[in-house]
Order: sequence, then C-alpha cells, then structure tokens
Amino acid sequence: MSKRNTSVKRTMLKESTMTATGIRTVTLEVEDTAAAEAFYAAAFDLGADGRLRVRPAKEPSTGFRGYALSLVVAQPGDVDSFVATALDAGAAAVKPAEKSLWGYGAVLRDPWGAIWKIATSKKKDGGPVVREVEEVNLGLGVADVAATKQLYIDRGMKVAKSFGRKYVEFEAPENGVSLGLYSRKFIAKSAFVDQEGSGSHRIVIGGDLGAFTDPDGFEWEAV
Repeated sequence: MSKRNTSVKRTMLKESTMTATGIRTVTLEVEDTAAAEAFYAAAFDLGADGRLRVRPAKEPSTGFRGYALSLVVAQPGDVDSFVATALDAGAAAVKPAEKSLWGYGAVLRDPWGAIWKIATSKKKDGGPVVREVEEVNLGLGVADVAATKQLYIDRGMKVAKSFGRKYVEFEAPENGVSLGLYSRKFIAKSAFVDQEGSGSHRIVIGGDLGAFTDPDGFEWEAV
C-alpha cells in the first residue's frame, strides 16, 4: 500500500471515531450532589471534562444497579494510585487490586452505591505514575444481549467487538464513553457483587441516540 493510501486510510479511521454515535455523558443520581462532585474529583480526577455528571436522586434503589463503570489506565501503579485516592475519599473496596489473567485491577463501590472497576492490561509498570484515564467504559447488564445490541445498532451505534449473545462493545465517540453489554449475571460476577437489586438504576446516559428508555430500564437523554 502506498504512503498516500495509508495516510487516507488513517484519516478515514480517525474521522470514523470522531463521528461515532455513542455516549457523551454519564449522569449519576446521588443524595448529595456537592459531596459527590468532590468525591469524583478527588478519587478519580473526573468531572472537569463534563463526561461525568451528578444530579439529585429521585427514586429509591437497593442492591446492585445493573451496571459498572470502568476506568482503563496505563499500568498497575496508576491503578494503585486511583484506588488509594478513592479509598481516602470514602469509597469501599469490593475487590483489592491484584493481578489476573487479563492484567491488573480492582473493584470499588463509591459512597452512593455505584460500582467502579479500575484496570489495566499491563502486569508491570513501565514508567512513572501519571494518573491518566485512557478510557471510560460503561458496562450494562441486560436480559437479552443480542436484542439490546440490535436496538443500539438501529439507533446508529457501531459494533467494535462482539461475542455472540455473551458480550458486545460499541465504538465510542472521541472523548466519549465506550459502551459494553453483558448479561446481568455476568457483569455482577465480574464486579464481585450479588446480582440482586431493585428500584432505580440511578444513572442517565447522555448521547446522540435521542431520548428513550431501553428494555432494561436504562434511561438515555439527548446531549
């Protein structure tokens, strides 16, 4: 392939990512918005770029809320740094940071009940800790992965990875949040929590898919 064709291909891929339909914001419903904003800034350095928002909770919620937020970082040292600041700010450890088949990571529960995974595919540090979040991912637990996958495809999202009826990941818009679909049982197991829960999901997903509520009760708003 010529240098010109290679350059054109790279440009097309970049433009495709920039224009991808998907999640622009995630709004968490909490009892104390000021305290939550302070927590997310101190724990995960989140909030300043507008991707993570909070608003007052309107409905009750018990147990697992059917989703997990993941912060993908460069190396184990960054995982440890974010875990330390989150615990200092008031988070609870669900699973301590440790090596696994896929890398290194930890699971936390924030003071308002949301589950957070902090992870890297690396098992050894390759440089100094920089506390940079490379990717934010929202994983939803759904009743029918294939049906919900098709719903989002019909609304303009593009599949990045898919494993039958078990898992699907969609392309994320530039500076947005990637979306993954799993069975509720699987996402709870991967987060080391009981899958039982009821009431509000206490999360609102903002993007360019329009305003709607999906079959599993996850609310979307137009951003």
